[in-house]
Amino acid sequence: MDRNSAIGMGLIAVIILVYSIFFMKGPEQKPAPQTKKTTTAAASSTPPADDSLATAQRAAQLGEFGALATGQNQTTVLENQVLRVSLGSKGGRVEEVELKNYKTWDQKPLILFDTKSSQQEFSFQTKSGHSIRLSDLFFQPAAVKNLTVNEKPAKSITFTAQVAPGQVIEQVYILKDDSYEVGYQLNFRGMENVVAQQPVLLSWTDELKRLEKDIKQNRNHSTVNYYTADGSFDKISASSTDAETEKIEEPVKWVANKQNFFTAAIIAQNSFANAEVSSSFNAEDTTQVKTLKSKLTIPVADALTGKANFTYFFGPNDYDVLKNVTEGFDDNLELGWGIFAYVNKLLIIPAFDFLEDFIPSYGIIIILLVLYIKLILSPLTYKSYISMAKMKVLKPEIDAIKEKHEGDMQKTQAETMAMYSKMGVNPMSGCIPMLLQIPILFAMFNFFPNSIELRQEPFLWAHDLSTYDVFAMLPFTIPFYGNHVSMFTLLMTASTILYTWSNNQVSTVQGPMKFYSYLMPVIFMFVLNSFPAGLSFYYFVSNIVTFGQQALIRRFVDDATIRKNLEEYQEKNKGKESKGGFQKRLQEAMKAAAEQEAKRKKGTK
Repeated sequence: MDRNSAIGMGLIAVIILVYSIFFMKGPEQKPAPQTKKTTTAAASSTPPADDSLATAQRAAQLGEFGALATGQNQTTVLENQVLRVSLGSKGGRVEEVELKNYKTWDQKPLILFDTKSSQQEFSFQTKSGHSIRLSDLFFQPAAVKNLTVNEKPAKSITFTAQVAPGQVIEQVYILKDDSYEVGYQLNFRGMENVVAQQPVLLSWTDELKRLEKDIKQNRNHSTVNYYTADGSFDKISASSTDAETEKIEEPVKWVANKQNFFTAAIIAQNSFANAEVSSSFNAEDTTQVKTLKSKLTIPVADALTGKANFTYFFGPNDYDVLKNVTEGFDDNLELGWGIFAYVNKLLIIPAFDFLEDFIPSYGIIIILLVLYIKLILSPLTYKSYISMAKMKVLKPEIDAIKEKHEGDMQKTQAETMAMYSKMGVNPMSGCIPMLLQIPILFAMFNFFPNSIELRQEPFLWAHDLSTYDVFAMLPFTIPFYGNHVSMFTLLMTASTILYTWSNNQVSTVQGPMKFYSYLMPVIFMFVLNSFPAGLSFYYFVSNIVTFGQQALIRRFVDDATIRKNLEEYQEKNKGKESKGGFQKRLQEAMKAAAEQEAKRKKGTK
């Protein structure tokens, strides 16, 4: 690794460091003070059975809907292979959703949605001036039906509230087999003379419960995502430490309360007229991740004409699942932006899924994934090594040029470039292969922290590859490091130092640059100590494989062979004018700069 290669590596390291700090892990600071939430008996929408006065008052507030203010809540369960959805007749709404194939970090059933932490409220206005909330009304549940939807078996249930003869509010839920999607229909039948021509409002407050061990990581990956009808994906910054609110004046297709590994969302068949979303959290509360709120407006004409059709999604952030839900929904999985996302979608995930079908151990899968990536990048690795070896072979000539023009950096660089051109050496050929590997490097930074496949999967001493491994706990906290020791991070650091030492054996790096090449692995030891164990293990294995590749190349390509090839190139092209290109333009630019500097010095004398 010559000076140019070292500078390139340094720039890459700085980019990775900045990316990891500002894009992977937002700062965790105490947010602005929030109003303390108080829960009292008055918060219940159902009055005591013997409180006839309260019941009468509520019935009066509901106007023509007053007869629906009393009743008894009945719970019905729709269930398939992956979901258990509990529905209540009071409000005809979702009361609880359990993801059957997953557990919380402390091995409890994973309840993604319940009425204690998640409140959904549909409300509308009547022509008589009343504001009606569906949660205040008691619906009559029909029997669960078996049906076929898109050639798949499904179950459905209908909740009906009859306001008057011929005037009915109907809510229909449909759950297909082996699906994380729950179909939902809201119909106002025969109610054109009752319902005001104002939008139906859906208010959703979701106090995200702690599902993962590392609540800091969970918060840094939890936010409200939304997708507009014109095909634009956007979100509230997940790393923000302050309460944030965004108003979307254009039609919205879907809104998702996205966590690290799971998402609860509602998708409109048509679109919501507009939306307002917000996010906040209390840093002192270790039981809740964040509070996410959404206010969505539904055109009342949709409910009156049978077009208020929606789909709930309660499921994992699994790319193979998300990509089949609706347009843009796979963006709920953080795979990086631009080219990094495409690398994950087209290169990493297919290979990972293929290996997952045959290998039960995810640690072994990561090792095989490294070999797969290294095989793809092997031509670049070979080219980079040969470039560094050429620089090492030419070091005596470079030292002679430095001694000849001691103190004159521009003349030294110009003559060095001329020598490179004669010998057929491109000084950038060592950096370019490294730059071409950056998309894969960044893709891995997004893949491992968000890969649900690694969630709660053990390997060696790591109990969960989706979060940091704890080899030892410290009785104190080290700034920027933490209070634990991640052994995979230490192994990665040691292997990186070994890899750097190996590179320095064939490079011309001296002085401070060599020191910095050893300093960077130590810096990343602090940065990656709280990153997922799967990521650190990947880089550890990658370093070992790269070290082995270089050792193998050395056995077949020695300095004498490289020197002979360079001399043959020089002899073959002696007297020929060098071709154009980047190297020639760089040489000419450096020569011009040297001449200008010489004129400047002459003019100052």
